[in-house]
Amino acid sequence: MVTVAGNFTELIRRKDWKALKMSIEHMDAVDIANLIEYLDEEEEIVVFRLLNRNQAKEVFQLLSHEKQEELIDGLAHKNYKLSELLNDIEPDDRTAFFEELPGNVLQPLIQLLSPEERKTAVQLLGYPEDSVGRLMTPEYVAIRPEWTIERAFAHIRQYGRDSETLNVVYVVDEQWRLIDDIKIRDLIFARPEQLVSELMDRKFVALKVFDDQEKAVRAFRDYDRVALPVVNNEGVLVGIVTVDDIMDVAEEETTEDFHKFGSVGDTIGNPLRQTVAFLYKKRITWLIALVFMNVFSGAAIASFEGVIQTMVSLVFFLPLLIDSGGNAGSQSATLMIRSLAVGDVKLSDWYKLIGKEVFVSFFLGLTMALGVAAVASFRSPEIIAVVAITMVLVVMSGSIIGMLLPFIFTRFKIDPAAASAPLITSIADITGVIIYFSVANWYLSL
Repeated sequence: MVTVAGNFTELIRRKDWKALKMSIEHMDAVDIANLIEYLDEEEEIVVFRLLNRNQAKEVFQLLSHEKQEELIDGLAHKNYKLSELLNDIEPDDRTAFFEELPGNVLQPLIQLLSPEERKTAVQLLGYPEDSVGRLMTPEYVAIRPEWTIERAFAHIRQYGRDSETLNVVYVVDEQWRLIDDIKIRDLIFARPEQLVSELMDRKFVALKVFDDQEKAVRAFRDYDRVALPVVNNEGVLVGIVTVDDIMDVAEEETTEDFHKFGSVGDTIGNPLRQTVAFLYKKRITWLIALVFMNVFSGAAIASFEGVIQTMVSLVFFLPLLIDSGGNAGSQSATLMIRSLAVGDVKLSDWYKLIGKEVFVSFFLGLTMALGVAAVASFRSPEIIAVVAITMVLVVMSGSIIGMLLPFIFTRFKIDPAAASAPLITSIADITGVIIYFSVANWYLSL
């Protein structure tokens, strides 16, 4: 793609607009979007303005949010017909773009929409930020149970062109309440004179407009659908959510959890596009907090100065042992956070898991103790027992801490991903220091 971008840059430099337009016309929308991500601001605007209306709509929806903002700002200064672009974009994709914009930028763009599209945009933006309502699109096809298959297809031919997907059509009653969904293939194989009601089994899965987006992700995974209907509290069909939007949500949730697990805080987007001040602000809070937490490690070591002076070789194994406890804790926490996130385990399952974790961590610690004992046999044979016993205990304590923290955070309505690796490591460090020197003190006093 870098080579392709270089070729386009050369065409732009030579102002060979004819060759540039011909090259773009034969490219897929995904390839054009990838190309624009590589171009600088002036070049991307030139390329985007050469797209036809359908290409512009498809390509814009595939771009990163940062690139979308950059393009809108640049195109506005080039007198590009933004109203056409914003009215053409699918309502759910437009909402995803709008919700990231500050109010002073958003309002002028909303005014560019047609009255109908503006009403849709305002309605979708009115739902809570992480709700299914923000994801859905009102562009779907609905039919009635008393219609014949022939009439249903006539309706689909008339209105289906604007639908986001035609894999499934929805059956509604007189009040527009959802009563079933039917796969298009079932309609295709039905006889023209059959009634729609004859194909219905009234077994359907629907999301509610105020459901959390994570619930929608789980529903798509559990039921393996390309689209799911969205209803309000009265069961009225108000929109659909498609799998492409859910994939975006799943990616955002995963990114957010990774950032939290690394104690970065909120998602920071592409670090190449962020300022030094912004990146500093997002990372410093947790790091400062962990500095003060690690003071306890120093205090614990200081309280065992006598033991260290008696057996200086203990210091050699200190990093190895306490890091093992932190690593074991991070592993355990990662497993629990994922299991809680995808619904494999519930908050009430903690007591079932703690017994299992005790046995698993014991065998892990025992195996690792054999390794550290082998090292000690060459380096400091006199403390083989100390480091071996400590290894078992720190791995067990780190694993149990890592397992319990996500449950504790969930119990207090805190995102379990906030039980981040640095936090677990810091707690495991303090615990490991106390265990190590307590075992050493006990063993040496014998």
